[in-house]
Amino acid sequence: MTWTSFHRRGDVLRAVIAAADARRDGVLPTDIDGVGAVFADEREVLGALQLKWHTRLAGRIEREQLHQPVDLPGAVVRAWQLTAAELPGVRAVLDARRADPGDQATAAMMRTSAAKEHVLLAVMAGLASASDDRAAAVGARLEEDARRTLPAAAPTGTGERASLLERLRAALVA
Repeated sequence: MTWTSFHRRGDVLRAVIAAADARRDGVLPTDIDGVGAVFADEREVLGALQLKWHTRLAGRIEREQLHQPVDLPGAVVRAWQLTAAELPGVRAVLDARRADPGDQATAAMMRTSAAKEHVLLAVMAGLASASDDRAAAVGARLEEDARRTLPAAAPTGTGERASLLERLRAALVA
């Protein structure tokens, strides 16, 4: 991958994320200009969105644990909620594909990514080790806790992202 194609892929991925966040309907936005040129197929776009979610979540967990070093499970739940609020369209696409993957390869990919996310949640909450067979189940319960208290996100109807100040205000209110 050349430097130019790397940046082009990043630009297209940002446009896909912006479209998903604007729509929040769970549909993978493959109609964005350039998607077909920089991604081989829908599964590759989905993988890029999954990676974006995972890296953002992992970073958010670390930041939340700096603020809540005593309540690690609470910090993990809060980090999941903040990440979902920051990337609502991405979360909607991932949830929709978990529920209806469309084919066996996508189903396997979504199962694997969900299990890895659940292990991350459990390990970062201090409730399991990465080699613990129960880690995925513990992480799934943490995700359920986060979802249970997460306010529903409504579609914005525009392609504009909220400003940093608006997102901070929303996070403080939540």
